[in-house]
Amino acid sequence: MVASIFIIVVSAVLLLYWFRYTSLLILRTRTAKDYATSLVLANKLEFREIQNRGFSEVPVHELAAVEDSLARDYRLLTYLLQHTAGLDIGGFTLEQRLLMADFMVMRMFARLSRSMATSQSRAALEEMSQVLYHLANAMGERIQSSSRA
Repeated sequence: MVASIFIIVVSAVLLLYWFRYTSLLILRTRTAKDYATSLVLANKLEFREIQNRGFSEVPVHELAAVEDSLARDYRLLTYLLQHTAGLDIGGFTLEQRLLMADFMVMRMFARLSRSMATSQSRAALEEMSQVLYHLANAMGERIQSSSRA
């Protein structure tokens, strides 16, 4: 009985470690061309402006507003990605699904740590914006490839 519980706990920890490592590895990769900028401008997404301002500059009382802004951008980007699946380019990739899960985990972590650990909350918000950049880049790449066809 104790061995089974130990195996389950170790397996859960290893799964969590794999998830975090894979998410961070995906976020570190960059494409040769920036496809996100035109998409950000065309859809008036706010995450790039927040990234440029810097998360260390965000006052504590504005962290909730920044999170809400990132959540709006997330909803728009996932909507666009989901509804361009009809372009015969494909739906969500495994990579995108992992990043979507990472966004949700970081959002929950940002909410929980906002009042007690603002630096961790800012780091979670920064990772959320990196996920948005990656999704916007994937959407821009999808638009480019469909316009070539």
